[in-house]
Amino acid sequence: MNRIWKFFQYGYLMIAFICLVETFVQWNVDRNRAYFFLIFGVLITLVFFFKRHFRKKVEKRNNENKQNKK
Repeated sequence: MNRIWKFFQYGYLMIAFICLVETFVQWNVDRNRAYFFLIFGVLITLVFFFKRHFRKKVEKRNNENKQNKK
């Protein structure tokens, strides 16, 4: 199950990268749309770091529980 979460976790980074590229493409065409993609890309990046931190915290707790049961 952790492999699936890691896969989705890096999916967030791919989406953020696409949003940041779209920001540069739209910058001279439609500045409002560029700001939208920039903000969305930053928020997605923050979600990536939050999810990674939370996943590592859960993994650590699960490993401690396994060690205590032995």
